[in-house]
Amino acid sequence: MQIETYGQQMDVTPALNKYVETRFERLGRHFEHPCQIRVQLGLDKPDHRAEATVTLPGKTLHADASAADMYAAIDLLADKLDRMLVKQKEKMVDHHRGESLSRDTAG
Repeated sequence: MQIETYGQQMDVTPALNKYVETRFERLGRHFEHPCQIRVQLGLDKPDHRAEATVTLPGKTLHADASAADMYAAIDLLADKLDRMLVKQKEKMVDHHRGESLSRDTAG
């Protein structure tokens, strides 16, 4: 899993970069395939904003979150992406399960 973090009109400190990497590492457990995550951090005064785009084979997911401080925004974003990835994985499993059922009943 490749995580790219950048700031919009702000500098991303090493501490923020490390925090993003530690929070987003757990997202890699959902898929065996390599995925790329681009995280954009910025300020929408008075809130802090975090956005992410996850590129999976054949699918791209996007989420954003705002909070009073940057660490809280990153936490909210990681939780949203976790839910989205679980939902995507369930869709893939259900889709494959439906194919095998239709083949079994057709024969």
